[in-house]
Amino acid sequence: MDSPKKIALLYPYYGKFPWYFKFFIESCKYNPSVDFIIFTDIKINDELPKNIIVVEYSFLELKKLISEKIGFSVSLNSPYKLCDFKPAYGVIFSEFITDYDFWGHGDIDLIFGNIRTFMTDEILDNFDVVCVRDEYVTGFFTLFRNNEFVNKLYEESKDYKFVFQNEKNFVFDECGNLFSELQAGESIFELESEIETMTHVIKRLNQEEKIRAYFDFFVVEGVPGNLLWDNGTLSFKDQYEILLYHLISFKNFPHFVPFFWKKVPSKFYIGKNYFSSYPEKSFRIKFYKIFFEFYLSILNLKEAFSRWLENLKISTLLFFNKNAYDVTEVVIIIDNKKTRKVKRLEKKQINGKASKEIFSIK
Repeated sequence: MDSPKKIALLYPYYGKFPWYFKFFIESCKYNPSVDFIIFTDIKINDELPKNIIVVEYSFLELKKLISEKIGFSVSLNSPYKLCDFKPAYGVIFSEFITDYDFWGHGDIDLIFGNIRTFMTDEILDNFDVVCVRDEYVTGFFTLFRNNEFVNKLYEESKDYKFVFQNEKNFVFDECGNLFSELQAGESIFELESEIETMTHVIKRLNQEEKIRAYFDFFVVEGVPGNLLWDNGTLSFKDQYEILLYHLISFKNFPHFVPFFWKKVPSKFYIGKNYFSSYPEKSFRIKFYKIFFEFYLSILNLKEAFSRWLENLKISTLLFFNKNAYDVTEVVIIIDNKKTRKVKRLEKKQINGKASKEIFSIK
């Protein structure tokens, strides 16, 4: 029996590791047959599993490496711009992946289930690019066969040089922010796009039979709740095993309820805005939900009271310091006939602070 195809996932990361990094690391540990290579200048003091390889690289060193590997000077002024370079990681980090059959790009704002349950020998034997959503290529996880043609697929985009030399982030690695349209069932080839993205490239080359691309839906995004991570296996609603949970919405969910674990437990549940050791239907979680709904209502009242105080402060300032505001009347002529007047109150220089428009009355 042949040994499974070797996989390396590549993660350049700069700044500060976020709170969910510990969950990412723990889920990597439960995938010992996959290597996770992190390029960073952040010192990691925690003991890491053997399949996580940390390569010390400064951001400036990485920018120099990318320009050398791509063959021209690139624009890379912030770590966020690295997203556009993800499809070129097979070229950029070629020296680090010589022993692997597949390499992949990804993000750390996710929790893995069992990768090999989905990245099977059958799929890896028969496809060159493996995508985990059926509508578009995902920046948070995509696998590429490690050969020269596939590693340079980004060059099949007519816009790749423009993207790499422009400081703007074009979401080149995915679909150029056409997510909602593609999720609604529209074709990438019938939508207006600023650039030709990797979704354009991979779907086009797949149709032309120049590569074999696999698209399927293996992930959960958003904030659905009802997720269970149990010793490396991730499931949704106790029915569907999934490859990973992408925390893109969860991490920005308002009023996230913090967890108090120093160490990630071997089993935990993920609700809409919390982690827990108890399932959502348990009495304890029902009690927590009632408590936190009350807690959130207090926060909302506090925010409303703060806004009221701010408005009161503005009104008081206007009343006692009439010279603090200018009243401007603007006459707008429409079609040489209709007119309307707009009165606007503008804050003047007060205590040396810059002027600021407060509100408009039409």
